[in-house]
Amino acid sequence: MQLSDTIPHFDSVLRFAPILYMDRHEPFQPVRVGVTVFESSAPSPSFDRSIHVDPAKVKMVIEYAIYWDYDIQHIYDLEHVWIYVGHEGELVSCEVSFHGRYFLGVMRDRSNVTEDQRVQLFVQPGKHAMTPLEEVFHLLPNVSSCCQAEAGDGGVLEPDMFSGEFKTGELIDQLAEAHLRTFSFQPTFDYIPHVWADDAFVPWAELRAEIPVRLKALLATLTNSSERGILR
Repeated sequence: MQLSDTIPHFDSVLRFAPILYMDRHEPFQPVRVGVTVFESSAPSPSFDRSIHVDPAKVKMVIEYAIYWDYDIQHIYDLEHVWIYVGHEGELVSCEVSFHGRYFLGVMRDRSNVTEDQRVQLFVQPGKHAMTPLEEVFHLLPNVSSCCQAEAGDGGVLEPDMFSGEFKTGELIDQLAEAHLRTFSFQPTFDYIPHVWADDAFVPWAELRAEIPVRLKALLATLTNSSERGILR
């Protein structure tokens, strides 16, 4: 079965895929993107919010739930981009996740929207929050220290929707912290565009099933390496 058979409006999903600009020293790349297409208002399956589809202005909203195995401070990271598509196939609006909140993703002058209607976004080094305005990152007091001295201090993040599915073992947070410290880096704040892999986009339900499988395997590797006196 082709992805076009499992993801509604798959051509639009590819066409409007956001252009992510990532730090030149960024150690982590997105693993997969879970896609949900809204043609009417409904709760997001992966973020604590409802998606409002105004039929007078919007044909559909495409939710891109972007998954990383790692945030520089914790294992597991899920970030989001929402693209609002108009009835003429134009990009009407965009929203992006930012540390549990969400911001508008299009500048007022639309200077971060390309001629072919793709939005250009900056990704916070190590942390993967997104914004159309890179300067926002420099308002965060720990924008550099979170990638260095504070690396790993969140251990393993297991959000409510995955409660009890992959985080096991009394020492797993300490093992995760030690592992993540090996990725410490100094952000350059010089950004390059991410190239999406051919298999990047899948239905959200498929990614939802894949995440705990990936993380159980990753955490088992950390535990086994620790028992053998090896860590990374």
